[in-house]
Amino acid sequence: MAVTAQMVKELREKTGAGMMDCKKALTETNGDMDKAIDYLREKGISKAAKKADRIAAEGITYILSEGNDAVILEVNSETDFVAKNEGFKTLVADLAKHILKNKPATVEEALEQQMENGTSVSEAINGAIAKIGEKITLRRFELKTKTDNGVFGEYLHMGGRIGVLTVLEGTTDESVAKDVAMHAAALNPKYISRDQVSQEEVEHERAVLTQQALNEGKPENIVAKMVEGRLSKYFEEICILDQAFVKNPDQKVGQFVKANNATITGLVRYEVGEGIEKRQDNFAEEVMSQVKNK
Repeated sequence: MAVTAQMVKELREKTGAGMMDCKKALTETNGDMDKAIDYLREKGISKAAKKADRIAAEGITYILSEGNDAVILEVNSETDFVAKNEGFKTLVADLAKHILKNKPATVEEALEQQMENGTSVSEAINGAIAKIGEKITLRRFELKTKTDNGVFGEYLHMGGRIGVLTVLEGTTDESVAKDVAMHAAALNPKYISRDQVSQEEVEHERAVLTQQALNEGKPENIVAKMVEGRLSKYFEEICILDQAFVKNPDQKVGQFVKANNATITGLVRYEVGEGIEKRQDNFAEEVMSQVKNK
């Protein structure tokens, strides 16, 4: 039976094993998914098989910089307790060092790369899963570069629940870049400047605001002017340069950066678990149902 890319992808998702290991397992078992899972477990490659359907929405963000390169990443675990485990923290730091040195383009590429000890990244993660006993995933990362005339702003909030990496050019003052990163942690801007917002998003917001004004009974001849004013407020919510600086609300972030002869060229903000649907367990209901059934 021919082994397809989709089959390999499915096996990877179920076991956390590397791409080549999954392909070999499927080839050896003639494409039988269940047997392939057993094959990987028997070889000790997949310690994560039993945990594949669990939701890993806790964890930490982490930032590492060296010279003109920096990386921010998010590694997830199932519980906040494990996120504080020293073994977990060591794994995250090792992953950051590897990514910063080898610069993979994607998470998938990173998982297949060999680490300094000769094991693949995916094997290192699976080894941690076996020791710690929870599903662990390298969710995402982003690499950033600067010039010698630039600076990185690194900020981890609440032990890494939120991580922000900024890149400023025109200054080498770390405190300026960190202030911008702290601001981004608090106000969560989506963009650096207005010109990064797609025309499609702007037109969609303009249409919503126009209908909103008309529904309020505003005269049509002043609706357009009102909408532009409200659109400006919208940009203040989503663009960091337009936001009131948290350390000095009388000043825009753009003004603060300009006063330091700098420009923001990079901004990445990760919040642990954002966008991951967390399983909601109602333990009171669960206990009550068990009592009633006895």
